Amino acid sequence: MMPENSIIAIVILNWNGKNLFDIFLPSVINNSKRPDTDIFVADNGSTDSSVDYLKKNYPQVKIIDLKKNYGFAEGYNRALRHIEADFYILLNSDVEVTPGWLEAGINHFSKDDGIAVVQPKILSYEKSHQFEYAGAAGGFIDKFGYPFCRGRILNRMEPDLGQYNKPTSVFWASGACMFIKADTFRKIGGFDNDFWAHMEEIDLCWRLKNQGYKIGYEPDSVIFHLGGGTLSYDSPQKVFLNFRNNLFMLFKNLPPNKFHRIFIARLILDFIAAIKFILGFHFQSFSAVVKAHVSFYKNLNNLLKKRRNLVLITTTNNHPEIYPKSIMWKFFIQKKYRFSELNFNPEK
Repeated sequence: MMPENSIIAIVILNWNGKNLFDIFLPSVINNSKRPDTDIFVADNGSTDSSVDYLKKNYPQVKIIDLKKNYGFAEGYNRALRHIEADFYILLNSDVEVTPGWLEAGINHFSKDDGIAVVQPKILSYEKSHQFEYAGAAGGFIDKFGYPFCRGRILNRMEPDLGQYNKPTSVFWASGACMFIKADTFRKIGGFDNDFWAHMEEIDLCWRLKNQGYKIGYEPDSVIFHLGGGTLSYDSPQKVFLNFRNNLFMLFKNLPPNKFHRIFIARLILDFIAAIKFILGFHFQSFSAVVKAHVSFYKNLNNLLKKRRNLVLITTTNNHPEIYPKSIMWKFFIQKKYRFSELNFNPEK
Protein backbone atom coordinates (compact mmCIF):
# COMPACT_ATOMS: atom_id res chain seq x y z
CA MET A 1 0.00 0.00 0.00
CA MET A 2 1.12 3.54 -0.72
CA PRO A 3 2.34 5.24 2.48
CA GLU A 4 -0.58 7.23 3.89
CA ASN A 5 -0.70 11.01 3.57
CA SER A 6 2.49 11.07 1.52
CA ILE A 7 3.17 14.16 -0.54
CA ILE A 8 4.57 13.27 -3.95
CA ALA A 9 6.33 15.60 -6.37
CA ILE A 10 6.89 14.52 -9.97
CA VAL A 11 9.71 16.73 -11.24
CA ILE A 12 10.60 16.98 -14.92
CA LEU A 13 13.81 18.79 -15.79
CA ASN A 14 13.47 20.53 -19.14
CA TRP A 15 15.90 22.16 -21.52
CA ASN A 16 14.51 23.19 -24.91
CA GLY A 17 12.03 20.32 -24.85
CA LYS A 18 8.89 22.18 -25.89
CA ASN A 19 8.39 19.78 -28.80
CA LEU A 20 8.16 16.89 -26.32
CA PHE A 21 5.44 18.33 -24.07
CA ASP A 22 2.42 17.43 -26.20
CA ILE A 23 3.77 13.93 -26.78
CA PHE A 24 4.63 12.96 -23.22
CA LEU A 25 3.11 15.32 -20.65
CA PRO A 26 -0.51 14.16 -21.16
CA SER A 27 0.36 10.62 -20.04
CA VAL A 28 1.99 11.97 -16.88
CA ILE A 29 -1.00 14.20 -16.10
CA ASN A 30 -3.62 11.54 -16.85
CA ASN A 31 -1.87 8.74 -14.96
CA SER A 32 -0.85 10.71 -11.88
CA LYS A 33 -4.18 12.07 -10.65
CA ARG A 34 -3.89 11.94 -6.90
CA PRO A 35 -4.73 14.75 -4.46
CA ASP A 36 -1.31 14.38 -2.83
CA THR A 37 0.65 14.60 -6.08
CA ASP A 38 1.95 17.65 -7.92
CA ILE A 39 3.70 17.81 -11.29
CA PHE A 40 6.56 20.27 -11.69
CA VAL A 41 8.61 21.26 -14.70
CA ALA A 42 11.95 22.76 -13.75
CA ASP A 43 13.21 24.71 -16.74
CA ASN A 44 16.97 24.82 -17.26
CA GLY A 45 17.17 28.13 -19.08
CA SER A 46 15.38 27.03 -22.26
CA THR A 47 15.47 29.30 -25.29
CA ASP A 48 12.56 27.67 -27.14
CA SER A 49 9.73 29.40 -25.20
CA SER A 50 9.13 26.26 -23.14
CA VAL A 51 7.99 28.22 -20.08
CA ASP A 52 5.44 30.33 -21.97
CA TYR A 53 4.11 27.25 -23.75
CA LEU A 54 3.62 25.42 -20.45
CA LYS A 55 1.83 28.38 -18.87
CA LYS A 56 -0.56 28.60 -21.80
CA ASN A 57 -1.23 24.91 -22.47
CA TYR A 58 -0.59 23.10 -19.18
CA PRO A 59 -1.77 25.36 -16.34
CA GLN A 60 -2.03 22.36 -13.98
CA VAL A 61 1.75 21.95 -14.15
CA LYS A 62 3.81 23.98 -11.68
CA ILE A 63 6.88 25.71 -13.12
CA ILE A 64 10.27 26.33 -11.55
CA ASP A 65 12.18 28.69 -13.83
CA LEU A 66 15.88 28.24 -13.16
CA LYS A 67 16.80 30.92 -15.76
CA LYS A 68 20.03 29.13 -16.67
CA ASN A 69 21.16 25.70 -17.89
CA TYR A 70 22.74 24.04 -14.86
CA GLY A 71 22.87 20.57 -16.38
CA PHE A 72 21.08 17.53 -14.99
CA ALA A 73 22.80 17.28 -11.61
CA GLU A 74 22.78 20.88 -10.42
CA GLY A 75 19.51 21.59 -12.21
CA TYR A 76 17.71 18.99 -10.12
CA ASN A 77 19.53 20.03 -6.95
CA ARG A 78 18.38 23.60 -7.38
CA ALA A 79 14.84 22.70 -8.38
CA LEU A 80 14.24 20.29 -5.50
CA ARG A 81 15.21 22.95 -2.95
CA HIS A 82 11.96 24.69 -3.89
CA ILE A 83 9.77 21.60 -3.39
CA GLU A 84 8.48 20.20 -0.11
CA ALA A 85 7.49 16.55 -0.47
CA ASP A 86 7.93 13.10 1.05
CA PHE A 87 8.85 11.50 -2.26
CA TYR A 88 10.47 12.95 -5.36
CA ILE A 89 9.96 11.30 -8.73
CA LEU A 90 12.61 12.54 -11.14
CA LEU A 91 11.30 12.03 -14.65
CA ASN A 92 12.80 12.77 -18.05
CA SER A 93 10.78 14.94 -20.41
CA ASP A 94 10.73 12.17 -23.06
CA VAL A 95 8.94 9.55 -20.97
CA GLU A 96 5.44 8.12 -21.39
CA VAL A 97 4.05 6.63 -18.19
CA THR A 98 1.35 3.97 -17.87
CA PRO A 99 -1.66 3.50 -15.57
CA GLY A 100 -0.56 2.43 -12.09
CA TRP A 101 3.05 3.46 -12.57
CA LEU A 102 2.94 5.91 -9.68
CA GLU A 103 1.25 3.67 -7.11
CA ALA A 104 3.44 0.65 -7.92
CA GLY A 105 6.64 2.67 -7.61
CA ILE A 106 5.71 4.33 -4.33
CA ASN A 107 4.29 1.12 -2.84
CA HIS A 108 7.67 -0.55 -3.34
CA PHE A 109 9.09 1.53 -0.48
CA SER A 110 6.75 -0.33 1.90
CA LYS A 111 8.64 -3.58 1.25
CA ASP A 112 11.64 -2.47 3.32
CA ASP A 113 12.35 0.65 5.39
CA GLY A 114 15.92 0.64 4.09
CA ILE A 115 14.89 1.27 0.47
CA ALA A 116 15.82 4.81 -0.55
CA VAL A 117 15.39 4.67 -4.33
CA VAL A 118 13.12 2.75 -6.71
CA GLN A 119 13.34 2.37 -10.47
CA PRO A 120 10.45 1.24 -12.70
CA LYS A 121 10.68 -1.06 -15.70
CA ILE A 122 11.97 1.12 -18.56
CA LEU A 123 10.96 0.07 -22.06
CA SER A 124 11.71 1.71 -25.39
CA TYR A 125 9.19 4.25 -26.64
CA GLU A 126 10.04 3.43 -30.25
CA LYS A 127 10.28 -0.35 -29.75
CA SER A 128 7.80 -1.04 -26.99
CA HIS A 129 8.61 -4.77 -26.80
CA GLN A 130 12.24 -3.99 -25.96
CA PHE A 131 14.08 -2.65 -22.91
CA GLU A 132 15.48 0.85 -23.19
CA TYR A 133 19.14 1.77 -22.87
CA ALA A 134 18.88 4.15 -19.90
CA GLY A 135 18.08 1.79 -17.04
CA ALA A 136 16.15 -1.13 -18.55
CA ALA A 137 15.26 -3.42 -15.60
CA GLY A 138 17.70 -1.96 -13.10
CA GLY A 139 21.37 -1.06 -13.10
CA PHE A 140 24.62 -2.69 -11.96
CA ILE A 141 28.33 -2.04 -12.38
CA ASP A 142 31.20 -4.46 -12.88
CA LYS A 143 34.37 -4.50 -10.78
CA PHE A 144 35.93 -1.80 -12.99
CA GLY A 145 32.93 0.53 -12.70
CA TYR A 146 31.40 -0.10 -16.13
CA PRO A 147 27.60 0.17 -15.89
CA PHE A 148 25.15 -2.30 -17.38
CA CYS A 149 21.55 -3.32 -16.76
CA ARG A 150 19.27 -6.28 -16.63
CA GLY A 151 17.90 -6.15 -20.14
CA ARG A 152 20.79 -4.10 -21.55
CA ILE A 153 24.45 -5.09 -21.77
CA LEU A 154 26.46 -2.20 -23.24
CA ASN A 155 24.63 -1.43 -26.53
CA ARG A 156 22.60 -4.67 -26.74
CA MET A 157 18.98 -4.46 -25.60
CA GLU A 158 16.86 -7.50 -24.79
CA PRO A 159 13.18 -7.95 -25.65
CA ASP A 160 10.84 -7.80 -22.65
CA LEU A 161 9.58 -11.37 -22.30
CA GLY A 162 8.65 -11.07 -18.64
CA GLN A 163 12.09 -12.33 -17.58
CA TYR A 164 12.53 -9.38 -15.21
CA ASN A 165 9.07 -9.23 -13.69
CA LYS A 166 10.22 -9.86 -10.13
CA PRO A 167 10.97 -6.95 -7.76
CA THR A 168 14.61 -7.04 -6.76
CA SER A 169 17.55 -5.09 -5.41
CA VAL A 170 19.81 -3.37 -7.92
CA PHE A 171 22.94 -1.23 -7.65
CA TRP A 172 21.66 1.90 -9.35
CA ALA A 173 18.42 3.40 -10.62
CA SER A 174 18.14 5.37 -13.82
CA GLY A 175 17.81 9.13 -13.78
CA ALA A 176 15.26 8.75 -16.61
CA CYS A 177 12.78 7.83 -13.88
CA MET A 178 13.85 7.66 -10.26
CA PHE A 179 11.60 7.47 -7.20
CA ILE A 180 13.51 8.70 -4.13
CA LYS A 181 12.68 9.58 -0.55
CA ALA A 182 13.02 13.34 -0.27
CA ASP A 183 14.64 13.34 3.16
CA THR A 184 17.22 10.81 1.98
CA PHE A 185 18.01 12.87 -1.11
CA ARG A 186 18.64 15.89 1.10
CA LYS A 187 20.63 13.88 3.66
CA ILE A 188 22.98 12.45 1.03
CA GLY A 189 23.55 15.94 -0.42
CA GLY A 190 21.74 15.33 -3.69
CA PHE A 191 23.60 14.84 -6.94
CA ASP A 192 27.24 15.85 -7.35
CA ASN A 193 27.06 19.13 -9.28
CA ASP A 194 30.48 18.53 -10.86
CA PHE A 195 29.10 15.65 -12.93
CA TRP A 196 26.86 18.08 -14.91
CA ALA A 197 25.11 15.15 -16.64
CA HIS A 198 25.52 11.37 -17.00
CA MET A 199 26.32 8.86 -14.26
CA GLU A 200 25.37 11.29 -11.50
CA GLU A 201 22.56 8.87 -10.59
CA ILE A 202 25.01 5.96 -10.29
CA ASP A 203 27.25 8.05 -8.08
CA LEU A 204 24.24 9.01 -5.94
CA CYS A 205 23.15 5.39 -5.58
CA TRP A 206 26.69 4.24 -4.75
CA ARG A 207 26.93 6.83 -2.00
CA LEU A 208 23.57 5.67 -0.67
CA LYS A 209 24.66 2.03 -0.82
CA ASN A 210 27.84 2.89 1.09
CA GLN A 211 25.63 4.23 3.87
CA GLY A 212 23.54 1.08 4.05
CA TYR A 213 20.54 2.09 1.93
CA LYS A 214 18.94 -0.16 -0.69
CA ILE A 215 17.97 0.49 -4.31
CA GLY A 216 14.90 -1.32 -5.61
CA TYR A 217 13.45 -2.28 -8.99
CA GLU A 218 9.67 -2.44 -9.42
CA PRO A 219 8.42 -4.20 -12.59
CA ASP A 220 4.74 -3.28 -12.04
CA SER A 221 5.66 0.37 -12.60
CA VAL A 222 6.16 0.63 -16.36
CA ILE A 223 7.33 3.58 -18.45
CA PHE A 224 8.41 4.07 -22.07
CA HIS A 225 11.50 6.21 -22.67
CA LEU A 226 12.41 7.81 -25.99
CA GLY A 227 16.07 8.34 -25.05
CA GLY A 228 18.77 10.42 -26.71
CA GLY A 229 16.42 13.38 -27.06
CA THR A 230 18.81 15.96 -25.62
CA LEU A 231 22.17 14.34 -26.38
CA SER A 232 22.54 11.40 -28.77
CA TYR A 233 24.11 8.26 -27.36
CA ASP A 234 27.15 8.41 -29.69
CA SER A 235 27.92 12.14 -29.46
CA PRO A 236 31.50 13.17 -28.53
CA GLN A 237 30.12 15.23 -25.64
CA LYS A 238 28.43 12.17 -24.21
CA VAL A 239 31.63 10.12 -24.63
CA PHE A 240 33.51 12.86 -22.74
CA LEU A 241 30.98 12.97 -19.89
CA ASN A 242 30.73 9.21 -19.56
CA PHE A 243 34.50 8.66 -19.40
CA ARG A 244 35.17 11.63 -17.12
CA ASN A 245 32.26 11.04 -14.78
CA ASN A 246 33.04 7.35 -14.48
CA LEU A 247 36.51 8.30 -13.25
CA PHE A 248 34.96 10.81 -10.84
CA MET A 249 32.60 8.14 -9.52
CA LEU A 250 35.27 5.48 -9.07
CA PHE A 251 37.72 7.83 -7.43
CA LYS A 252 35.12 8.98 -4.90
CA ASN A 253 33.50 5.67 -4.02
CA LEU A 254 35.94 2.76 -4.40
CA PRO A 255 36.76 1.13 -1.04
CA PRO A 256 40.34 1.65 0.24
CA ASN A 257 41.28 -2.02 -0.07
CA LYS A 258 40.45 -2.02 -3.81
CA PHE A 259 41.16 1.55 -4.77
CA HIS A 260 44.68 1.41 -6.23
CA ARG A 261 44.29 -1.92 -8.03
CA ILE A 262 40.94 -1.12 -9.63
CA PHE A 263 41.67 2.50 -10.45
CA ILE A 264 45.00 1.77 -12.15
CA ALA A 265 43.34 -1.04 -14.12
CA ARG A 266 40.62 1.34 -15.19
CA LEU A 267 43.14 3.91 -16.44
CA ILE A 268 44.73 1.17 -18.57
CA LEU A 269 41.33 0.15 -19.93
CA ASP A 270 40.59 3.75 -20.88
CA PHE A 271 43.91 3.88 -22.74
CA ILE A 272 42.91 0.74 -24.66
CA ALA A 273 39.52 2.30 -25.47
CA ALA A 274 41.25 5.42 -26.80
CA ILE A 275 43.50 3.33 -29.06
CA LYS A 276 40.46 1.44 -30.29
CA PHE A 277 38.80 4.73 -31.23
CA ILE A 278 41.89 5.74 -33.26
CA LEU A 279 42.05 2.39 -35.07
CA GLY A 280 38.37 2.72 -35.89
CA PHE A 281 38.91 6.28 -37.19
CA HIS A 282 36.64 7.70 -34.47
CA PHE A 283 38.89 10.70 -33.90
CA GLN A 284 36.29 12.82 -32.13
CA SER A 285 35.67 10.05 -29.62
CA PHE A 286 39.42 9.66 -29.09
CA SER A 287 39.68 13.38 -28.43
CA ALA A 288 36.75 13.15 -26.01
CA VAL A 289 38.54 10.46 -23.97
CA VAL A 290 41.70 12.57 -23.81
CA LYS A 291 39.70 15.61 -22.70
CA ALA A 292 37.95 13.47 -20.08
CA HIS A 293 41.26 12.50 -18.51
CA VAL A 294 42.58 16.06 -18.63
CA SER A 295 39.43 17.22 -16.85
CA PHE A 296 39.81 14.45 -14.27
CA TYR A 297 43.34 15.50 -13.36
CA LYS A 298 42.30 19.16 -13.18
CA ASN A 299 39.68 18.16 -10.61
CA LEU A 300 41.97 15.87 -8.61
CA ASN A 301 42.33 18.07 -5.51
CA ASN A 302 38.59 18.53 -5.25
CA LEU A 303 38.04 14.80 -5.73
CA LEU A 304 40.53 14.00 -2.97
CA LYS A 305 38.54 16.15 -0.55
CA LYS A 306 35.30 14.46 -1.55
CA ARG A 307 36.83 11.00 -1.19
CA ARG A 308 38.16 11.72 2.30
CA ASN A 309 34.76 12.98 3.42
CA LEU A 310 32.92 10.01 1.93
CA VAL A 311 35.27 7.45 3.47
CA LEU A 312 34.50 8.93 6.90
CA ILE A 313 30.75 8.35 6.56
CA THR A 314 30.88 4.99 4.75
CA THR A 315 29.28 2.22 6.81
CA THR A 316 29.58 -0.69 4.36
CA ASN A 317 31.45 -1.67 1.22
CA ASN A 318 29.75 -5.03 0.91
CA HIS A 319 27.71 -4.72 -2.28
CA PRO A 320 26.67 -8.01 -3.91
CA GLU A 321 25.17 -5.94 -6.74
CA ILE A 322 28.67 -5.18 -8.05
CA TYR A 323 29.52 -7.79 -10.68
CA PRO A 324 32.84 -9.35 -9.61
CA LYS A 325 34.09 -9.84 -13.18
CA SER A 326 34.69 -7.69 -16.27
CA ILE A 327 31.57 -6.94 -18.32
CA MET A 328 33.83 -5.86 -21.20
CA TRP A 329 35.54 -9.26 -21.27
CA LYS A 330 32.19 -11.02 -21.12
CA PHE A 331 30.76 -8.91 -23.94
CA PHE A 332 33.63 -8.51 -26.40
CA ILE A 333 35.57 -11.73 -25.84
CA GLN A 334 33.01 -14.27 -24.61
CA LYS A 335 30.12 -12.73 -26.60
CA LYS A 336 27.71 -12.66 -23.66
CA TYR A 337 24.94 -10.25 -24.63
CA ARG A 338 22.20 -11.06 -22.10
CA PHE A 339 22.12 -10.60 -18.35
CA SER A 340 21.12 -14.25 -17.87
CA GLU A 341 24.33 -15.35 -19.59
CA LEU A 342 26.48 -13.72 -16.91
CA ASN A 343 25.46 -16.26 -14.24
CA PHE A 344 25.18 -13.31 -11.87
CA ASN A 345 22.62 -13.47 -9.08
CA PRO A 346 23.31 -10.64 -6.61
CA GLU A 347 20.48 -11.78 -4.31
CA LYS A 348 22.13 -15.10 -3.45
